[in-house]
Amino acid sequence: MVAIADVAQRQAATRSKRLAVRLAVASALAGANAAVVYATGAILGAAMAPDPGLATVPLTVFVVGMAFGTLPVGWLARRYGRRVALVTGAASGAACGLIASLASYVWSFPLLCVAVFFGGFYAAASQSYRFAATDGAPGHLQPKLISWVMIGGIFAAFIGPQLVQWTADIWPQRLFAATYLGQAAVAVVAMAVLSGVPPQPASEAAQGGGRPLGEIVAQPRFIVAALCGTVGYALMNLVMTAAPLAMKMCGLSLSDSTLGIQWHIVAMYLPSFFTGSLIVRFGARRMVALGLGLEILAAIVDLAGLTVAHFWTGLILLGVGWNFAFVGASTMVLQSHRPEERTRVQSFNDFIIFGTMAVASFASGQLLANGGWNAVNYVVFPAAAVGLAALMWRARQSA
Repeated sequence: MVAIADVAQRQAATRSKRLAVRLAVASALAGANAAVVYATGAILGAAMAPDPGLATVPLTVFVVGMAFGTLPVGWLARRYGRRVALVTGAASGAACGLIASLASYVWSFPLLCVAVFFGGFYAAASQSYRFAATDGAPGHLQPKLISWVMIGGIFAAFIGPQLVQWTADIWPQRLFAATYLGQAAVAVVAMAVLSGVPPQPASEAAQGGGRPLGEIVAQPRFIVAALCGTVGYALMNLVMTAAPLAMKMCGLSLSDSTLGIQWHIVAMYLPSFFTGSLIVRFGARRMVALGLGLEILAAIVDLAGLTVAHFWTGLILLGVGWNFAFVGASTMVLQSHRPEERTRVQSFNDFIIFGTMAVASFASGQLLANGGWNAVNYVVFPAAAVGLAALMWRARQSA
């Protein structure tokens, strides 16, 4: 019986690893779509918006779409399985590209906002890839599977920005119209990749439904995990959203800002090769604390100067800090629920994160327009301190 159990566990681990690789490919394609939006949204928004303070509204709407999409994606996964939920998300990404291209052609700011809302829904679905890879996986393997999926973001760092570089001048009279058509094509490829995801993992209904959501999210473990994930992601989004426009305001080129975002995204995902192993060795809380500390260091670098080197170094540190904080916090979320509760708790966690990010994204444009680049970075210090204080409280409580 022990031998049979060992064989079954090895088979489950093999299936989980194969699924994680597939989802890593899908993550690369989805991340490319998000990279296009982040690299072009504020620039095109500034050209279209009636007021400079509204330049980052498209990026805010993108994050609103992420927040809005988290709960429907969770419902689709519970009702119809992960595959339907994830393919639907990729279809929304294709719609984003097509509508955004039309918005550029007719020069419509509201239509651009509609487009990026669909892109946000796609991003919400792609954020659930990290959790989907852990379905049915042994507990010791879960942090590594999350990291494997996020490795796809490394390729996204090149696919997205290079897509912008290759297509920006194809149709110069219509800014980024060709870029968004390319974005739609990438999303269609992602739909094909995701069609191979297993159709229906064990559902909550089949396993009894689990505890009420309110009871689960009231646990100190979940509260600290959600808080740290929210702080780490919101701060990264706050600074990254403003960075391309800030670089343009400082007289730097589109190439400089695009490459800055590219290396930022590389820094976001490259540590995923070893983040999971570090979490297994040192614990999730320590890695989250290190991530928040690196985000503070990024803000210090940003405040030190306005050269390309300062922007790029700050963005790289910001990306690495986000990786440690987000993967660590995601692992803490997995430790706070039972298998039958997964989609409800995971989607609620992401709803909190991306709902807060929507506020941060809008605040980014307002801070940049009214207080400058320094004002954006000053926000990092008190917010990160809150996350670090929560981790210290949780550590003392556990002790």
